[in-house]
Amino acid sequence: MRPVLGVAQTAPAFEVPAGACDCHVHVFGPIARFPYAAERVYTPGPAPVEELLALQRMLRLERVVVVQPSPYGEDNACTLDALRRIGAEARGVAVIGAATPEAALRELHAAGVRGVRVNLETHGKRDPGLARALIEEAAARVAPLGWHVQTFASLAVLAALHDAILALSAPLAIDHFGRADAARGPDQPGFDALVSLVRSGRAYVKLSAPYRISSQPGYAGAQAIARALVEANPDRMLWGSDWPHPGGTAGAPRRPEGIEAFRAEDDGAALNRLAAWVPEAPLLHRILVDNPARLYGFGAPGVVA
Repeated sequence: MRPVLGVAQTAPAFEVPAGACDCHVHVFGPIARFPYAAERVYTPGPAPVEELLALQRMLRLERVVVVQPSPYGEDNACTLDALRRIGAEARGVAVIGAATPEAALRELHAAGVRGVRVNLETHGKRDPGLARALIEEAAARVAPLGWHVQTFASLAVLAALHDAILALSAPLAIDHFGRADAARGPDQPGFDALVSLVRSGRAYVKLSAPYRISSQPGYAGAQAIARALVEANPDRMLWGSDWPHPGGTAGAPRRPEGIEAFRAEDDGAALNRLAAWVPEAPLLHRILVDNPARLYGFGAPGVVA
């Protein structure tokens, strides 16, 4: 197998089910065609559709969800281009603003967008009052389309918004284990609120990017977090690679000047790690196939919705 963006990929060590989906990837560039927003927090290098498709083939994944990355702001052109080039087995999560017209939402829907992203953590928006207003406004805009809201937020913010999330007019998908600290385990403050949201069925959680919550070798500490969430409600679990792994070095300041390197992550190893965390084949099938099909509006494997 050839490397993807210079990173060697381990082959899947299990039978990847038909219709399996990577629920969290980004596409960047070409920059000349899709320039970044001036107010971005960081500047990534290129991560083209061709490399994403190569990764999909290597991992034997048939479906993918392209998530609008923060450097593009509300300009979804690069994400839409990726969806159109990949075709029926792709869905998208866009970023919109209060001024985004209804006609633009319909265009996004036609291209395969099924969710809207409210990225609180990257932009340092940790005030629960502001977070609640942003999430509720997003849900009100997209609920008539049958979309969901996706958020990248801290465990503390999610716990503070527990009751508001239960009352949202659209489902909520939570990025990257809800930012739970793997070293502190399932008993850490706020994790019980995340588990409650999952049990309610109103919130999905992406078991994605364990390097965002664990610094242990092989991200071993993330397993206990993952198992607690799976046991709370396997029908609300999703998996995502977070390819091409933006995020910089932990603890290092982020700035738009210069190119911020992607993390060198083995996505095949990440997929195998999920299978080790969830050895029960029926549960793994739900996470990789059934749950994404429900949330993103895919049909049965081999059937275009």
